[in-house]
Amino acid sequence: MIDTQQVTGLVLAGGRGTRMGGIDKGLQSFRGMPLAMNALLRLQMQEGCLIGDLMINANRNLSAYESFGVPVWQDSLADYAGPLAGFLTGLERCETPFLLTVPCDTPLFPLDLASRLAAAFDDDSIDIAMAAAREEDGQLRTQPVFCMLRVSLLESLTAFTQAGGRKIDHWTGQHRTTIVNFDQAGDDQRAFFNANTLSELQTLENS
Repeated sequence: MIDTQQVTGLVLAGGRGTRMGGIDKGLQSFRGMPLAMNALLRLQMQEGCLIGDLMINANRNLSAYESFGVPVWQDSLADYAGPLAGFLTGLERCETPFLLTVPCDTPLFPLDLASRLAAAFDDDSIDIAMAAAREEDGQLRTQPVFCMLRVSLLESLTAFTQAGGRKIDHWTGQHRTTIVNFDQAGDDQRAFFNANTLSELQTLENS
């Protein structure tokens, strides 16, 4: 089991927000606070207090994100290269052995996310723990932006992205990845619903 303070939590808020009309998704309000701040608070509230440090990956409105009181880092890759660009930025800046990534647009993610992903590192050969959950169609699918990664993977991800790689599963497939299912009794079925549009965000807010 990973010890307390060995994990840095990273909120991914660096996307274009295309399906929200290009607005900065992480700054949209959810229950009275910006989505990115909501994500930070849920990381701070994780069971077991595994999170040592916190940071945000953002590419716009940096002063607004900096007002949340944690370090804010832009993508080191150009042109909004997707979640892996956020992973890379987080691994470059992480000062703990493990990095936990969460997107800003999934405001109900589990409060035991960190502890359950950490528990998956039951031997030294595990590189990545990734969440999986049932989606609206009832199918159990991986949630690749919810990952706990060894920081030692930085060299691998740097090489992958420099070669033009952008898909998370293509990179994680190169490493020993264990899947942690969040479909047990008592798990919130809405926990991994993400808001791609303002109407979806309103639906989650009213749920």
